[in-house]
Amino acid sequence: MGTHSREGTVVAPGKARVKPPPLFKVLLLNDDYTPMEFVVIVLQSFFAMTQEQAYQVMLKVHREGMGVCGVYPRDVATTKVEQVLNYARKHQHPLQCVMEES
Repeated sequence: MGTHSREGTVVAPGKARVKPPPLFKVLLLNDDYTPMEFVVIVLQSFFAMTQEQAYQVMLKVHREGMGVCGVYPRDVATTKVEQVLNYARKHQHPLQCVMEES
């Protein structure tokens, strides 16, 4: 059943389609100074990876220059990037973490 507006036209009720929020990939970038063991710790600590998962992502970062840590909504991805960067700076490592829309 439609709804009448003031002008007498009928407006059909429709289901509003809400577009899901865009997702963002969180990436670690390779450098020549951050120890591989530190990268594994970061992946386990901030991305809840098992040791094996973290090791595989670390190798991808090392061999290919970058690796995906996870895919999140914008606010979660931003927080993860900030946490990793702060942790790396605190431990005096130049590890870079960025995000990009997936």
